[in-house]
Amino acid sequence: MDSPILNSAQMREAEEAAFARAIEVEALMDEAGAGVAQSVRKFFPHPGTCIVYAGKGHNGGDALVAAEHLKRAGWKIDIHLAFPESECSELTRKKLQTLREAADSWHRHLADGTWAGSPCHTIVLDGLLGLGANRLLREPIRAAAREINQLRREHNAFVFAVDLPTGLDADSGEVDPEDCVIADFTIAIGFAKHGLIVDPALDFVGRLEVVPLVDLAPEITAPNELAATAHSLNSLLPRRKFSAYKNQFGRIGVVAGSKGFVGAALMTTSGALRAGAGLVEVFVLEEIYPIVAAAAPVEAMVKPVRSYRKLLEEKIDVWALGPGLGKSRAPEILNLIERAEQPMVVDADGLNIVAGKIDILRRCRGPRLLTPHPGEMERLLDIGKMSRAGTARNFCEQFPVTLLFKGSRTIVAERSRPLSFNTTGNPGMASGGMGDILTGVCAGLLGQGLSLYDAARLGAWVCGRAAEMSIFNGHANEQSLLATDVLERLGDAFKEMQNPPI
Repeated sequence: MDSPILNSAQMREAEEAAFARAIEVEALMDEAGAGVAQSVRKFFPHPGTCIVYAGKGHNGGDALVAAEHLKRAGWKIDIHLAFPESECSELTRKKLQTLREAADSWHRHLADGTWAGSPCHTIVLDGLLGLGANRLLREPIRAAAREINQLRREHNAFVFAVDLPTGLDADSGEVDPEDCVIADFTIAIGFAKHGLIVDPALDFVGRLEVVPLVDLAPEITAPNELAATAHSLNSLLPRRKFSAYKNQFGRIGVVAGSKGFVGAALMTTSGALRAGAGLVEVFVLEEIYPIVAAAAPVEAMVKPVRSYRKLLEEKIDVWALGPGLGKSRAPEILNLIERAEQPMVVDADGLNIVAGKIDILRRCRGPRLLTPHPGEMERLLDIGKMSRAGTARNFCEQFPVTLLFKGSRTIVAERSRPLSFNTTGNPGMASGGMGDILTGVCAGLLGQGLSLYDAARLGAWVCGRAAEMSIFNGHANEQSLLATDVLERLGDAFKEMQNPPI
């Protein structure tokens, strides 16, 4: 089921519709809080310390319910209430009383700066303000937001914003200029809000997670924007029939690598194999054939070629073209991009070659998925001051292609389809080889019958999630993460996508 991105008015309409069906506010709060706790445990499976900053409204109640679940899972809970208890909503007071009886420490007023830290990991739940709050903060919320940022900065606490980071506008993404909470994770309740996915909000929102609520269903027949989540993607790759055989899952042709860039061909090949391709054939120039043949996964077939023009005669279902290819054979590559009738993922040097002959995209004989990073996108299109979303829309209006615009919040675009915003990934992915793996993964998914749009959405999600698992469930961190770490975790990411915990 798709997860549309809503504005605040649409979110309120969905809530009012639920209330009209006699759904109780407390039931939604309990479901939201449980989902927030489950999201925390997905990234931090072992208990640590949770510091709860709660406001007086339902956002604070959501955070308190989440803390109660974490307490039962073995977490140490520290409560900081921004307002006197008498000013809190009745439901928030109820949740507060339940948690107070179990909490390890309790502060009616805000912290005094003497918090000494914890030998275990520490997270902060930002439950100060919710939907509809003004981005310009007032006291005592401003002081609380400042404390949260201080804990993150000085004690390396990880901040989880409940629904929205305090100080960020749900619709515009504009922030309080001084003290907006900088979240590492934002757990959107029900649906992501438009302000969470705009470019200026990225560094305040961090990793975006969506907690679906079963009783919230917006009346939107044709959303303009979607959040790519495990729940919205898991129907795209059904379980295989017991009678399945390899020819049903695609013969992928990899055209990648050149002198000095052999690794790109190997990464692309491994990505396609790990995504479930039935067969993978790697076509490389004779000058690098011995190296690639010796280093390639044993499951792949490596074939030397003298000219890329002859590849049009190969019996291939999907092409993955561009990583590490170089531009010395540009005319041959352009010919293949234009004339191949099969679906093709075009990346890296394939894009750089196309940039000089951009009109070729209007003459391609087969479907094309382009996967540029920001630098490659600038070579393809004069971006100017356009937003990333605007750039993606503009490009797909001009050219009949599918676009996977890589970045901190990867965007998938296609003419007459909603923009899809990926929710997974981390800054550790800003290193060589990640895009090569993604190219292979997308090609492997295309070979299994997915559309270009769906293969791009699913490919971006599993690669990002594999990177997260390497850090939060493995032994890497943002500095040490390698593309090979992502390869090793792709299987785990696919498993979670098919059986999402929330």
